[in-house]
Amino acid sequence: MNPTVETCKLSPTLEISRVLTGLWQIADMERDGNLVNPKDTAAYMQAYHEQGFTTFDMADHYGSAELIAGEFKKSIGGNNVQLLTKWVPNPEHINKQDVREAVHLALSRLQSDKIDLLQFHAWNYADPNWLDGLYWLQELKQEGLIANLGVTNFDTAHLRIALTSGIELVSNQISYSLIDQRAGAGMSQLCAEFGVKILAFGTLAGGFLSQRWLGEPEPKMDESLTWSQMKYKRFIDEAGGWTKFQNLLTVLNDVAKKHSVSISNVASKYILSQQAVGGVIIGARLGKSEHVKDNLKLFGFELTDSEKASIQNVLQTLQPIPGDCGDEYRKPPFLTATGDLSHHIETLPIPFPTVEGKDGRTKALSGTVWEDMAGFSRAVRKGNRILISGTTATHGDRAIGGDDPTAQAHFVMDKIEGALQSLGGSMQQVIRTRIFIKHLDQWEPIARAHGERFKGIQPANTMVKAELIGDEYLVEMEAEAELS
Repeated sequence: MNPTVETCKLSPTLEISRVLTGLWQIADMERDGNLVNPKDTAAYMQAYHEQGFTTFDMADHYGSAELIAGEFKKSIGGNNVQLLTKWVPNPEHINKQDVREAVHLALSRLQSDKIDLLQFHAWNYADPNWLDGLYWLQELKQEGLIANLGVTNFDTAHLRIALTSGIELVSNQISYSLIDQRAGAGMSQLCAEFGVKILAFGTLAGGFLSQRWLGEPEPKMDESLTWSQMKYKRFIDEAGGWTKFQNLLTVLNDVAKKHSVSISNVASKYILSQQAVGGVIIGARLGKSEHVKDNLKLFGFELTDSEKASIQNVLQTLQPIPGDCGDEYRKPPFLTATGDLSHHIETLPIPFPTVEGKDGRTKALSGTVWEDMAGFSRAVRKGNRILISGTTATHGDRAIGGDDPTAQAHFVMDKIEGALQSLGGSMQQVIRTRIFIKHLDQWEPIARAHGERFKGIQPANTMVKAELIGDEYLVEMEAEAELS
């Protein structure tokens, strides 16, 4: 008798299987330009569905994945199948119509009148347009076109900003594996605080966490590897290299033998056992390789405390993947298939419009109501100096971050970074910051946020308690930068 696939309730309207079938490899199957037949390929989803793997994850850029899933939903009448997709907009500024068109395109491909879960990706947090996108998606959710909203590749600070600013999110899809433990700290704590679930991808590291690679020589990084393998080979290198990875496989193999399961089962089970994790996403090359029987074994055993301890011990020998969740898509090291963002984006637009002055100055304007009313610029560059005005957690006519000092501080620093980018600078060139706080007992979370964003830069800094203008604002900050 086969084990029963466990489920997780992400919201009152969405219950998913805890192993989601990922369709990202459709893009890899089509990378030579030959598209698969959606109707024929959809037939291979039936084997998963029949065994209880009713949830499929895809995106607008996974080749024909949405078309295939739409054909499958139509063939089974749409009963008891959950189709999760993503919208990854190009980095240029999006508007309300762009959002609506993207949602309607997904609905058309999925042959549905409502998206079960739409997950949003943002390229540049220094451009507050990402928040506009989420607010507009939430409007479409209220309109009935989207059942649930999630995000993908969000870091802890910006998931907090979204949640405290009234965005109703149920999940964050991020890399989380034995090689990549970034999600196990602050991200998991934040998700527990707000009732958000992690949907973990990369748990098998593109197939490297399997018997197939135990004792094998290190592969060359070339076209013999799939896109997924090229990506996760970079993670392995960043975590300490092939020898340390082989030590991990050896420990996993010892545990696997005790339960008569695979190394892949043990790797996924460990992540599934983490409290913040709602499900793990395991990819399928539909029509080429399926893992239905092996995935079922995940629900037929439990890791003992001693087995978890042995795994944790070997994890201590690995180098931590740098940064926070999703950083691999926003800053070096770019842990992507190509090692850069060339196959994702070409350039990033500047966050704020700039205006040239007559005396050699350039002004950056963020568009808040205060700038026109009080007659000031968000920032001014003259020569090699950039001066940034006192900045609060304001976006347009919205106050961002609610009553959360950490969220407000991070959004303030996003705006500062956006002003710097717009004027040709960066956070690394900041030489002074001044922080004004409303409540003295909130100094520490604000200081920690500053420390997180200016780690290694360490500009001169002053923090003082002040009576800030605007009851909703907890922190205000100004900055100065000098360009070489």
